[in-house]
Parts: sequence; structure tokens; C-alpha cells
Amino acid sequence: MQTNFGQFLRRRAFLSPGVEAIVEPAVGRRLNFRELNARCNRVAHALTASGVAAGDRVALLLMNSAEFVESFFAVAKIGAVNVPLNWRLVADELEFILKDSGSTVLLYSENFAPVVAELQRRGGKTDLRCWVQVGGAPPAFALDYDAWSGATSADEPEPAGFDDDLLFIMYTSGTTGLPKGVMHSHRTVMWSVMSVGASADMHYKDRYLTALPLFHVGALTPTMGCIHRGCTQVILKAFDPKLAWELIRDEKINTTLLVPAMLQFMQAAYDKNVHDASTLRWCLSGAAPVPVSLIQAYAEMGVEIHQVYGLTESCGPGCMIMGEDAITRAGSTGRAYFFTDVRVADIDGQDCAPGEPGEVLMRGPHNMLGYWNRPDATAAALRDGWLHTGDIGTMDAEGFVTIRDRMKDMLISGGENIYPAEIENMLMSHPLLADAAVIGLESPKWGEVPLAVVVLKKDAQLTEAELLAWCKGRLAGFKLPKAAIFSAEIPRNPSGKILKRVLREQFKSQVHAPE
Repeated sequence: MQTNFGQFLRRRAFLSPGVEAIVEPAVGRRLNFRELNARCNRVAHALTASGVAAGDRVALLLMNSAEFVESFFAVAKIGAVNVPLNWRLVADELEFILKDSGSTVLLYSENFAPVVAELQRRGGKTDLRCWVQVGGAPPAFALDYDAWSGATSADEPEPAGFDDDLLFIMYTSGTTGLPKGVMHSHRTVMWSVMSVGASADMHYKDRYLTALPLFHVGALTPTMGCIHRGCTQVILKAFDPKLAWELIRDEKINTTLLVPAMLQFMQAAYDKNVHDASTLRWCLSGAAPVPVSLIQAYAEMGVEIHQVYGLTESCGPGCMIMGEDAITRAGSTGRAYFFTDVRVADIDGQDCAPGEPGEVLMRGPHNMLGYWNRPDATAAALRDGWLHTGDIGTMDAEGFVTIRDRMKDMLISGGENIYPAEIENMLMSHPLLADAAVIGLESPKWGEVPLAVVVLKKDAQLTEAELLAWCKGRLAGFKLPKAAIFSAEIPRNPSGKILKRVLREQFKSQVHAPE
């Protein structure tokens, strides 16, 4: 049987027509799977009528919403290619992605009308020929989403695009340069969803809170998994920690995925006299190592934090930790997903001994096809069937993986390798710190030494000397921060990863390494 991922929604609507598929508190909308599929079909026919054919790229600049989900599956059904856009980007960044991908249609939320108007004014710098606005009164150059899709049939469109045909191109965050378009096919996505379904404790009719932006694989893969599994998605338009707790209570949420920074915001907002997390079986967390102190804090609240590890390039799955292991092995990201192989290898590609750090390599049918129009980058990342992640980790004798850091973020001080994530984990156990990051500071004596950039909790007071004194004895001396800077915030990308490049540019001239 040929695989078209758009047909997963059709099959779910056939099997579970009356089961709630989407809950959107922001607009008071509830859709069952039959209704969602019908709306999806109308969008598919509208795209076809607008000249979209199999293989054409359709860009989505949409807030978390039913429109995002139905548009994504509509594009899939007709064999076109989704290009989810990070709505935090400015016009120049969006223009690069639209031009690089060759997108011909842009579906966008009214929230982004100003940046879209700027893109349209630039004329022929992209291949866009059709603009469709969701919500509000569209400008003269754009179509109204509801009128555009509402005038078509709810019947199933003729399916196109199968197996190794592209399903979406998702651009990486570009933390070290211009973003690269990660290509996933109907087949790689199917195996991703199958791997998650065979590994995670998700049940039919579970209620899942979608809090991450859907342009990120950490939200998109669970969304596709919910439709495959027959789960209800309660969609946050944008993350709000207090609202998240209210929805967990009122909508009886069972599972969710939040990055560590979001978990920290929610911990600060939690009120045991108001909120009720009793239905929440577990919360996945990834994109960055989860501080052990945070895992322990949630355990005291009765919530298990299951750390996961994966990449856009793997469509999500890499490693995950479950059940009692999440507590007894706090800090580990667990073992490989069901259909995933994971190794830790040295510079020569040989397996590292248990506990020895090396690069994390991943293999599985859910790995990307490559980078769009970047054969050089593809060849560097995919070698002999293995995805080279660029992450440093260790694996113990039982196959549990611990992510230490990004290879490019590792510091070398006096010939010793130092992993900033290890120091950040230690710093986050300080009772007065709300956030922390560690970067390298040039040192004439040691080459590099660790610099801590920290954010204090509200109304907290702490001096640099007090913080550095507190660190002593908690890690080996050569790993300890040699200086600290207090900042209002730690810059992060939408997936929660610290933007170390931004920190280096911001602070490299503001502090000098002590002798």
C-alpha cells in the first residue's frame, strides 16, 4: 500500500468521526475528526483550484490553530509540499526561506499581515503567486481563507504524492548561519509517528496539549501522531503558563511536550490551590538538557518529566526516557526509540566505551532525505546511513544516553574538554537563578574558561562573588565559571535552545578572563 500521510486524517475520520480532534480555547472552537477532515478537503480543493500541483511548495505562516492543521493535511493530500514558517522571523529571513524553497502559495494569519505586506511590496523576489489570509479583512492582493476554502467541496480530493515524495521542508533555526531546509517524505514521517507510537505511553482518546509552535517539529510530529492515534489536541495559540495550567485542569490533559524554559515558567506559575494536574500522566521535554533540579521539582508535584532527544533531521525520534527511569536516571535522555538505532562514536567513527563522550549518531527510517538544495550539507550530515547530529553524549552499558552538549559549544580549557550544559545544570540548582547559560571566555593562560550568564528570579539579590563561591565544590575546579554576568534574559530560539552565538557577540568584549 502506498503511503500518503494526508490519508491518515481521512482514515481517522472514518474510524473515529465523533471523537474530538481539535479544541481551540482562543476562539471557542471544537472540531471532531469528521469536521476536521471535511474542512481539510475544502482547503485541498481550493489549493488545486489555485493552481497548486503535486510537488509545488506551499508556505504556512500560521499561528497554532485548526487552520494550520487542516492546511498541512490538505497540502499532503494533493501531493504538494508544506513549508512551515517560523513566525518570529523578520521579512528578510522569511524572504530567504520563501525564495530558497520556491514556495508559490502563502497561507498566513492576520497577525502577520504587516510583514506579509512588506514581502508583497518587494515584488518578484520570491515565486509567490497566491496569498491567502486567515482572519480579518485581507488586503487587495490576498484572498480570504474562509471564502476561498468555503466555496469548494468537502469530498475527498484525488490523492497524489506518496512514499518518498516530499511532505514538508522545515528550515532549521539557523543558530550558526543561514537556515537549511530539512526534507521529510510521507514515508519518513510515517516511520516517525510509528516509532513514537511504539515507544511512548499514548492512548486512544488521550488529550494532548499543543503548546509549542506548530512550525517546530516538537509540535508538528505530536500533531501528526495525535491524528494517527486518535487523540484530542487542545491547542494553545501561543504559550502562556497560567493558561496552560488552566487547560490541563479544565480539559483533563493527559500528555504534553514542553521545552525546559517553558517548564520553568510553569513551575513558577503553579498554584496547588488553584491548579489540578492529576490527569497529567507525563510531560515530555526536549530541545535542551532538562536540569535535574527541574525534574525533581515536578516529581514533587506528582508529574513525571520524560526527557526526549531528537532533531528536525530525525523528524523527532532519537531517545526517550519513561516511567521510573525518568526519576532514578534523571539527567539521561533514555534509550533509542522503537525504530531508531543510536550510537556514540569517536572522531574515527568507532563506538565509544560506556561513559566515554563522543558524537551521537542516529539511524532509522524516519531520518531526513537531506537538505533542500544543499548536497554538501547533506553529505556531511548523512554518512553510511547514519545521521551525524553534532551533539556530544555518552551511553552507558544499558544503552541509556546522556546528552552533554553541542560539539560546537564545547570548551577546551588547558587541554580539558568542558561541556557548558553540565555547568548550566549545576547553576540551575541555585535557588535564586531563573535561567543560566555558559559560554567560552578567551583566556591567555588556558585558551578558554567558562563564563556564566545568569538571570535572577524576581526580587532576588545575588552578587557575582557569592555565585562563584557557591559553585565551588559542586564540579571539578577546571569546569567552574571563572566569571559571571547578570542579564535580563537568555536568548533562545523557538525550540528553547540557547543562542550561544548571540551571547558570545553580546558579552565577548564586556568581561576579561581572570588570571
